[in-house]
Amino acid sequence: MSLLDQFNQAQIDSKNLPERPDNMTLLKIYALYKQGSTGDATGDRPGMTDFVARAKFDGWAALSGTSKDAAMQQYIDLVEGLKD
Repeated sequence: MSLLDQFNQAQIDSKNLPERPDNMTLLKIYALYKQGSTGDATGDRPGMTDFVARAKFDGWAALSGTSKDAAMQQYIDLVEGLKD
């Protein structure tokens, strides 16, 4: 199975986890997904009144410079760890 296939399967698996992850883990899942699928963060940082969007953007931006393949693998590993 290719890395992309594993990444896509992990995306499906992330929606069917036995328990809802805590907010910090959800943020990490989001950031790794965005980095793996899109690459480095783009666009303007959301304003201070939009806490959720700002946290998501900051989490994604913190991964800047991480290759898509590395982010995909980290995403897969994280989701696999949450399935247990």
